[in-house]
Amino acid sequence: MKANIPKGMGGAQNMQAMIRQAQKMQEDMAAKQEELNAREYDISAGGGVVNVKINGKREILAIDMKPEIVDPDDIETLSDILVAAVNEAIKRVDDTNNTELNKITGPMNLPGLF
Repeated sequence: MKANIPKGMGGAQNMQAMIRQAQKMQEDMAAKQEELNAREYDISAGGGVVNVKINGKREILAIDMKPEIVDPDDIETLSDILVAAVNEAIKRVDDTNNTELNKITGPMNLPGLF
């Protein structure tokens, strides 16, 4: 199948406009990603006995626990709550990043391009 590009300067101008638009989108996405990486999120689990602070780069900044969750005879519960809190923190970052970046790209899905 051949591409149907009009002859003359119109096709070249359209191509240049598309390239400029793609470059602008890439710049917008890079700026948004930088902004998202700097964000911090506070996530709680276990009814608020464990709090996780994470940034937009998915780096755990802090984990705070209320003393009542620390039971030497029940380490498994503490471990489960920590895992749930960290997983929820990562999910929140991913969901926020996807939502914000999709505002720029629209329905277009080009993994690895930007």
